[in-house]
Amino acid sequence: MPIVLTRIDNRLIHGQVAVSWCSEVNANLIVVVDDKVCGDKTQQLLLDMAAPHGVGTRYFSIEEAIKKLPKAGPNQNIFLIVRDVSIIIKLIEGGIPIKEVNVGNMHFKEGKKQISSAISVDEEDINAFKKLGEMGIKCEAKRVPTENGTDMMKLIKEAE
Repeated sequence: MPIVLTRIDNRLIHGQVAVSWCSEVNANLIVVVDDKVCGDKTQQLLLDMAAPHGVGTRYFSIEEAIKKLPKAGPNQNIFLIVRDVSIIIKLIEGGIPIKEVNVGNMHFKEGKKQISSAISVDEEDINAFKKLGEMGIKCEAKRVPTENGTDMMKLIKEAE
């Protein structure tokens, strides 16, 4: 399956993602896996505006992604974006072969603790990242390709 990057970013597609990451990993298709956005044509149109010229977009529910991603053609270089770490676990449990996760942005909100300038987590998030670690999945906090990445478990341990 030609997934070239899997990213958690609650902003989904935006300039930073669309331009820097697509060119860095040579992605020609952005797949957003989000149960809400997949049914919201207005939101999809707004997100499409941020996609670089020549890069396609698809919007799948978790269930659709599990069914459709394995059917991707060999010429598709897929940049997979999700809003939440729990979606990554569901995709892996559904058979999607994800080995590494780039963590870009997880907004602060009530009940979350900020562990980096762009990442805030709650207990559910922490448990999900720990589960990914137990599954052998490398999770790295890295907003842009030129930035040095930081292991998510290191950030979580430092915050505990």
